[in-house]
Formats: sequence, structure tokens, C-alpha cells
Amino acid sequence: MKKFIVLLAVFSFFLSSCIGNTSLWGQYLTPTPRGWAGDTPAPEVYHTDPPVSDPLYPTVTPFPTSTPTPLAHFITREVSTQPPADVAPTTDGNTILYYAQSGDWLPAVARRFEVGVTEIKSPKTLSEQGFLDPGTLLIIPDRLDKTIQYTPALRFMPDTEVVFSASAAGFDIEEYINSAGGYLAAYREWLGTTAWTSGAKEIERLAYEHSVNPRLLLALLDYEARWVRGRPENQFRIDYPLGQEDYRNKGLFAQLTWGIAQLYDGYYGWRKGDLTYLTFKDGVSLRLDPTLNAGTVAVMTLFSRHHTLNEWLRIMDGNSGFPAFYRDMFGDPWARADALGNFFPPAFQQPALSLPFAPGATWAYTGGPHSAWGVNEGPLAAIDFAPRNEKPGCFVTDQWVLAIAPGLVVRSGNGVVVVDMDGDGSEQTGWNIMYLHIANRDRAALGQWVDQNDLIGHPSCEGGMATGTHVHIARKYNGEWIPAEGPIPFVLDGWTVVAGDKPYLGKLVNGEKTIIADVYGQSWSLITREDNAP
Repeated sequence: MKKFIVLLAVFSFFLSSCIGNTSLWGQYLTPTPRGWAGDTPAPEVYHTDPPVSDPLYPTVTPFPTSTPTPLAHFITREVSTQPPADVAPTTDGNTILYYAQSGDWLPAVARRFEVGVTEIKSPKTLSEQGFLDPGTLLIIPDRLDKTIQYTPALRFMPDTEVVFSASAAGFDIEEYINSAGGYLAAYREWLGTTAWTSGAKEIERLAYEHSVNPRLLLALLDYEARWVRGRPENQFRIDYPLGQEDYRNKGLFAQLTWGIAQLYDGYYGWRKGDLTYLTFKDGVSLRLDPTLNAGTVAVMTLFSRHHTLNEWLRIMDGNSGFPAFYRDMFGDPWARADALGNFFPPAFQQPALSLPFAPGATWAYTGGPHSAWGVNEGPLAAIDFAPRNEKPGCFVTDQWVLAIAPGLVVRSGNGVVVVDMDGDGSEQTGWNIMYLHIANRDRAALGQWVDQNDLIGHPSCEGGMATGTHVHIARKYNGEWIPAEGPIPFVLDGWTVVAGDKPYLGKLVNGEKTIIADVYGQSWSLITREDNAP
């Protein structure tokens, strides 16, 4: 029997939690030999407008236009009064027949359709645990309010085109930008590092840090401000290419960081079932059609944040708006998605993971769940652990972070280690574990294979600003962050992560035992890993 000891004494863990970063350079495996590490969405940015005569900012011709290919993925709801013969009919009128998409979770589907979980029927056995198997038929009472307006039931963006999935494998960011010959090809920005950063490197960096698809970032830049295949028409679009006018978001890096936050509000909000309405710049609201997919909702959400309803409807037009524009730039995204198959396979679940420290050692659970990357943006996919410290503040401890799962180190540098569990050398496929705030000294090397419980490195504050020495851990699957609480909960040696009322203020639960996250490492946050751990 496993025996975990929750110590009642207060050790010195001292404010060990993530609060920010300066996102420094590092290394990763594919597709290029460099990457970055950090914990907040943006470093200190020094942005200056290029002089008219600066050779780095030449005048370029407008991007070419072409006739977009027709849009094939226009999905409408099926409404029927006759469910399949092996399913009992509902008692209060019409039903909606809905086929589960990859990544659907039963409680989220219920919230989208405004029904109770137990009211949804299916020929298959349904469970609130885990994702629904793709293609599962759901028979749902039609309780949708017919007096309000809904968004179009238009699925135009696959999930694989929003997150940094295998859809982007082999896509050469720099080559595409240079061949397009637009403003972005010559753009440089000072990001508080030791050199100016090119536009291509900024896109690459954001893709890896946030796990977002670079094609989508480029399409948004070109659609809103003609940065990729042309030149911005005015200074406003140079300063604020995505149209979010705020001095704190001036410049390419800050604008895209803001844009990614909006995309992920939509994407992960839809996954969880928390997002059901869009509100536009003019204050008008629409209810999201419940049959949409997360990728489409992500893009819808971004454009809703700084456009009026009428502008947004033009943007969403499948034949002349952003969906057509995207296909014109990058071809049919659904063809790439279909080639990859189901994003989450049937019966998808987390593999066995262990606590990230040595058997017999006592650490503190100092925060979780909270944002996978950054302070406030994105899914609550990360958790923090801190070893016992003899002094406050940030320093490199001699204690070790151990691998919670086996795999190949595909990124290692300046605070980050990413372990690819399927060993194919890519963060974009299968399960990947990200460890943040790993010190440079003795850190697991790029290309190294680690078994479960092998040494990852020493906890520190490297790779970002933090209140104290600790390790930040998050999971990804096929490039998508997996929230620590939800259909696939984060479980380590039998301890399940449970979210609190606010980020960082959650629990670890194992049967009747509970560990409460505490940034000070007080007694209720302490956990001792069993001596006979695997």
C-alpha cells in the first residue's frame, strides 16, 4: 500500500512560485536547432519605429490576390424527432443529433447545448471522465433558446491549425516569410536580449513558447495589416498590427502575444464549456453555435475582441472573409487535419506519471493549476513544486527534479526541459512534458533519453522571474496543452490535481488525503513521496 506522509511542521520553502520571465534563448530539436524558455508571455520589449531610410525596412509591393477555393466545411445542426430505435426518445419535443468531435467532453457539450449531462443519450455508454470518442452519436433535447441570435454553424478552422500540432511539421517559417517578400521579411525588434530579433524568429519563438500554430499567426498578421505579403498601409498598423491599440501592446511581439491570449481564451474556453457567447466591440453579443469546434471558436473569439458585429460577419464569410484568405495563403487546412486523423484517439487517457522528486523526499506543492505559459493567459495546465530551502529567494539548489515519465529531451535551454514521451523528436506529436525553471548546471541535455525518475536538473528561478526556487510542470498532447483539471486530470503517483477558486490555489487529492497549494510552503502543502515509488 502506498503511504504518503503529510508533514505538519513548517519547512522553509519561501514563496516558491512562478510570477514572470524574460524568456531567454535555449535549444530544441525539431524543426530547427534553437528555442526559448520562460513563464510569461512577453519579455521586456524595446520597440522603435524604423527610420524611413533604414535599409532593413524597404518599401514592398502589395501582396497578390487570387480567387480562393470553395469552402466545403459548412456544418449545420441536424434536428429530428426520431432518435435511433435503441435509444429512448426524450419527453419534451425535438432532439438534436450531434456527433462528438475529437476533444469533446460530455460536461462541456451539455453546457453548450444548455442541458444536463444526464439528459444526453447515446447508443454508447457515456461517461463524464475523459474525452468522448470521436463520432459518438449524442441525442440531445433541443432546449436552445430560439429567441436569440447565434453565430454561423461554420467550422472553418481545424483544431490542428490553432495549436502547434503536426500540421505545422515541416513548415519553414523563415523561408515562407522571405519568399513572401513583405514587410515582415525585413522587420527587426529589440526584445531585451543581446541582439535584434527578426520577425521570423519572433514567430518561431511564440510558436514554441505558447504552442501555437505559426501558419495562423502569419495569416492573422497578413489579414489585419498586410505584414507578410505586403506592407502596412499606415503607422497604426505598424505599431498595432492586430489592431489592439494599447501602448503596452505596441510592436509585433506584444501584439501577437495579446492575440494568442485571445485565441486561447476561445480555444480552451470552448474545450471546457465555459465560453458560450461572443461580445463584440460595439457591445452586441451572439451565442456560439453549439456544434462548432475549438479551432473555429478560437479565431471567432480573437476577431470579436476588436471588431464590431458587422465587421465580424464580413470577416467570417466563408467565401470572401478570413476562411478564404487562410486557404489562399496556406491551402486547405482540413486536408492537413484529415491526414493527421483524430486529434485525440478513442479511449484517450494520461499515461502513468510520478512525482518529480526523489522517494522519501519532502517537497511543497506551491501552486496549481495555473497557466501553462505566462501569468494569466491560456489553459490552467501547470503545477509547481518546491524543495526545502535553507534560505529565501532564488538560487540553484543541489536537490534534483526527476523525470515524471520517460522520453527524449527535445528542448533544453535557459530554464526549460521538454521531454517527448513517444521519442520521435517532436513536441508536436504525442505526449510531451515541459519542466520550467531548471538550472543550467547539470541540466538534461538536448537529445538525451531519460527514463522515469532519471535526473532532469536542479530547480531554480532560471528561465523566468519567480518568487523562489521551484519547478513548473505542464503536459501537452499533439501540441495542445492539457489542463490540469478536467477530462484528463493531472495525476502523479495517485495524487490528482483539483483546481481552486483562483489559479494557483488548488489541491492534490489522493483518496481521503488532501494537499493544499501554498506559495509559502506551509504544513498543509507538504508532501513526502513514498520510499518504494517506482
